[in-house]
Amino acid sequence: MKNLSIDIETYSSVDIRKSGLYKYVQSPDFQILLFAYKVDNEDVKIVDLTAGEKIPDTILYVLFDEDVVKHAYNAAFEWYCLSKFFMLKPDKRDEWLKQWQCTMLHGMYLGYPAGLDALGRALNLPQDKRKMGVGKSLINYFCKPCKPTKSNGNRIRNMSYHEPEKWQIFKTYCMQDVVTENTILNKLSNFPVPDDVQKQWQLDMRMNAYGVRLDTELIDGALYCNDVITNELMNEAIGLTGIENPKSVAQVKNWLEKEIGEDITSLSKADVQELKEKTINQENVNRVLAIRQELGKSSVTKYETMRQCICEDDRARGLLQFYGANRTGRWAGRFVQVQNLPRNYIETLDIARKYVKEKNVEALKLLYGNVPDTLSQLIRTAFIPSENNKFVVADFSAIEARVIAWLAGEQWRLDVFNTHGKIYEASASSMFGVPIEKIKKGNPEYALRAKGKVAELALGYQGSAGALIAMGALNMGLTESELPDIVSRWRKSNPRIKDLWYSCENAALEVMRTGHSVGINKGIIFAREYDIANGLDFFTVRLSSGRKLYYPHPFLAENDFGKEALHYYGVSQQSKSFSEQSTYGGKLTENIVQAIARDCLAITLRRLDDIGLKVVMHIHDEVVIDCPMGAISHESACKLMGEPIEWAEGLPLKAAGFEGQYYMKD
Repeated sequence: MKNLSIDIETYSSVDIRKSGLYKYVQSPDFQILLFAYKVDNEDVKIVDLTAGEKIPDTILYVLFDEDVVKHAYNAAFEWYCLSKFFMLKPDKRDEWLKQWQCTMLHGMYLGYPAGLDALGRALNLPQDKRKMGVGKSLINYFCKPCKPTKSNGNRIRNMSYHEPEKWQIFKTYCMQDVVTENTILNKLSNFPVPDDVQKQWQLDMRMNAYGVRLDTELIDGALYCNDVITNELMNEAIGLTGIENPKSVAQVKNWLEKEIGEDITSLSKADVQELKEKTINQENVNRVLAIRQELGKSSVTKYETMRQCICEDDRARGLLQFYGANRTGRWAGRFVQVQNLPRNYIETLDIARKYVKEKNVEALKLLYGNVPDTLSQLIRTAFIPSENNKFVVADFSAIEARVIAWLAGEQWRLDVFNTHGKIYEASASSMFGVPIEKIKKGNPEYALRAKGKVAELALGYQGSAGALIAMGALNMGLTESELPDIVSRWRKSNPRIKDLWYSCENAALEVMRTGHSVGINKGIIFAREYDIANGLDFFTVRLSSGRKLYYPHPFLAENDFGKEALHYYGVSQQSKSFSEQSTYGGKLTENIVQAIARDCLAITLRRLDDIGLKVVMHIHDEVVIDCPMGAISHESACKLMGEPIEWAEGLPLKAAGFEGQYYMKD
């Protein structure tokens, strides 16, 4: 026996969608209902644990046989649930993880969508091999609490004997998931997940299972303060306007149109700010708009999400999704969305945290004015180290700018990163021919820094004036008429980066036209790879690290600009569907640069794990280490992140960091 495919069905009163896998499994009423399995090429079998059936001894043995690979779709679920079932201690559970492989990861690594049904459709599996469509209703019936009614005898849970026919269908559904997972496993087998990516997944699973501690006192205080201030603001708005619901867009719009005397198309964040500036002399209108801004601090809801997913030991788990970004393999946030936390600008964070914990709304008003904004800025600080530990936070500095300079061989930029690192000033100096020494505060030339900054943020991936606007150029005081000149100057200052865009585009076109592989800078190889028997066809990019990016079902076609371009199927960022996408040199460059930056982070995570340090979360290019007071300093952590990488000779990595008793944006 070499492979064991598994699918289970479970019950818990905890809502897994809101609270996550780990709190779901840790619920006292958690139960495994069905255990379906397939040994190598044998038929699928199922064990009904609710009927007193036992998992066969032979299967119990191979479940822990290190020579047998355990497969599941979203294997984190089966691994963690079965670890609870077998009462494995954390060290045994983590060791057992080495025997598991995840078919969801396999599909995502190859550029396919997440979700067993979505993946089956993307692979065009025959109907008898796909996931059954009745699963959602059956899961809702058997796997979740039900509402007690007279007709159901006031029960709070549906058991197998309440609907025997449905239960038989549920068993078939569970077995069919194993069929689908195993079919996908076989179909993708000629494009396996590399060993190093598999080990990164294991490290990620261990990190998610360990979790990060949350400050429950701060969370409770924040939610209390938010309720108090929301009620005050709502009552004030009602008093000023007379409307029933100040949160209603329609009601507020109608009131504003009457007061201002003009039509209002939207109450978006930008529109409200613009209206505030226009109505500075209309006191009531201006105040209502200000209230709307305060009530619109939706980031405060992150505290509610924290409360929902926090486990009994005050830790939140499963906050990061491995390979969540379809193009590059970067991590994505889940639940609290740590990749998208509000920044903090308050200098007196300790004092603000103290008053929130004390639920002292009046003190918060007096010191900070806008209470919802203050609560928003404190969200980061709700993440705290384990008892008697500290956080050590280290962040790669300008990682994408460094990678693209290294990849393109743009020497003046590499010189900047190897010396003072002031890329915004250096970019402005190069663009406008002004000595960098003059671009400093107090000099008129310092105004050029803003142009250098926005150019650096917007133009590295073949962006133009539209990209500058999207990056906030107009809000920086730049005029639309001067943007084309900024684009032109930046491109002239960075000819090798510009060449990199066209090298990527031309290489992709050549691969698609000829079928031959094409190499560019730093060992990057573009290729076309097939598995004709299984109907698989990929455009691939082999990175400097050896990892590959996959673009399924590639073909050449005209893009929206009437130019021949590489097209492929991928998950649309807009519709979230697996659909036709087009790409070009700048976008391919972006994918490659972000993927290399991701691999640099993965190496850092491995290095920290190798010396016994716990990374409890990471945000973009920043790691958060939860460690004893004397374990490592932030200087040492930054030095470790700056160490050379074997496959990236000459890449000038650097990190900055801090340490403390809560997470923040330093």
